[in-house]
Amino acid sequence: MTKVALYDSTLRDGSQGEGLSFSVEDKLKIVRALDELGVSYIEAGNPASNAKDREFFARTGELSLHHASLVAFGSTRRREMKAEEDKNLVELADTPVKLVAVFGKSWAFQVTEILHTSKEENLRMVSDSIKYLKSRGHEVFFDAEHFFDGYAAEKAYALATLKVAFDAGASALVLCETRGGRLPQEVASAVKEVCGMFPIPVGIHTHDDAGLAVACSLAAVEAGASQVQGTLLGFGERCGNANLATIAADLTLKMGCDCLNWQPLSRLTPTCRKVSEICNIRLSHSAPYVGQSAFAHKGGMHIDGVMKNPVTYEHVDPSLVGNERRLLMSEVAGRALMLERIGKIVPNLHKDDPQTIALVEKLKEMEAIGYQFEGAEASFDLVIRRMLRSYRPYFLLVHYQTIGSLPHADPHGEVSHAAVVKVTVGGESNITAAEGQGPVNALDKALRKVLEPFYPSLRDVHLTDYKVRVLSASEATASKVRVLIESTDGKSSWSTIGVSYDIIEASWLALVDSIEYRLIADGVASREGV
Repeated sequence: MTKVALYDSTLRDGSQGEGLSFSVEDKLKIVRALDELGVSYIEAGNPASNAKDREFFARTGELSLHHASLVAFGSTRRREMKAEEDKNLVELADTPVKLVAVFGKSWAFQVTEILHTSKEENLRMVSDSIKYLKSRGHEVFFDAEHFFDGYAAEKAYALATLKVAFDAGASALVLCETRGGRLPQEVASAVKEVCGMFPIPVGIHTHDDAGLAVACSLAAVEAGASQVQGTLLGFGERCGNANLATIAADLTLKMGCDCLNWQPLSRLTPTCRKVSEICNIRLSHSAPYVGQSAFAHKGGMHIDGVMKNPVTYEHVDPSLVGNERRLLMSEVAGRALMLERIGKIVPNLHKDDPQTIALVEKLKEMEAIGYQFEGAEASFDLVIRRMLRSYRPYFLLVHYQTIGSLPHADPHGEVSHAAVVKVTVGGESNITAAEGQGPVNALDKALRKVLEPFYPSLRDVHLTDYKVRVLSASEATASKVRVLIESTDGKSSWSTIGVSYDIIEASWLALVDSIEYRLIADGVASREGV
């Protein structure tokens, strides 16, 4: 089995993506998650660029890694300066990790027009920097920036930058497709030539500006590259970096490579969800392999085929990547799905059973008034439980009230609403209030706050998405609304729905379903006497 090393740059290159910023604690958590997944290298930042990266590297002694090696990132020395006098390079050399990655220009255009130096001086910059870092006890990866553009424009010079890096003692040569515009066949051709020239590992680093980062990375591996750089979820500047989650699954399942140090690929989806939570960015539903919709089926023919044999519409078993199949409830799904869904809760219920017929009619009634369960399977599971009486409520609402005012009491308008919620649990009443950004946020906070003394596991639950759909626009402000909520506990996610003419009530219905579904899924017992 071919061995390919994955090199994750989420904490450095990924942090350059729009809307991303990591605290030091975030970085430590992500490193642990990537190490557990089986990634070989984690590029954790540039110690010369900011205080947070310096603090992170100062705290690396807190980490106990089993599979990954940390890498510090930096640039070659500045022009017309000795390596040992370049402050940034010295700070990189002082980093308490063995591995460092240093980037230098491989495109003559960049050398003369951006660095404003000669091609000969650029070669010396590459060589001197690597030699200095080696003399300080580091192993050095050389990132050949803009390599493929340089290769296309002036091949001899692009290859010369690799030659001086190799001669200076670089342990790996990483070919960077920095602008993200090359085709896979162009990348493969150049990688093949470089692999034939140098007896050390060759890596590939691609960007997704043409939507080809994954394809180019796989083409590079086929051509001989043994290290693939990217970010776990494709985060990065402009259109992002190569998505390592997709690449890991492709390499393992399609190309027969070991890229996770023999760790199970089934950790992939849970790790992606965990990292997206730490990043505070919602994992795309359509993400290959790991997205919520990656193995979701809606059409009746598709569902029928998958229920008979999953290979009809699935190219891999979802369990292999730690994901799961989802059969979406909708008007086009068919009765077979209804029975399959019911069977998970009440086994052996046949299609002609009066309870089944009643459930089908209930579904039709609820869809007629605006419910849509294809994106809210958790709510539909609760409908089944309530109809089949395999359900005991976890609390009863006594009263809720939301309060808002203009102008805001806060001069900055940061807290615009408050909510008061009173419930009974097991015959015991509890009341609390919370402030939030708008009435729904306040209601959500108050509901979880009032229930946490009874059900402590709810402390880990929070909303990740909130959508409102007006169902009858012609009725203007008198229209019925559908609220769809996505919740998570950091390990899994689920969606619930509420429909009402009152947007607060619709939100309340979805919030209650979200909490009760999680408590049922966790096996928490409903309090007696509710």
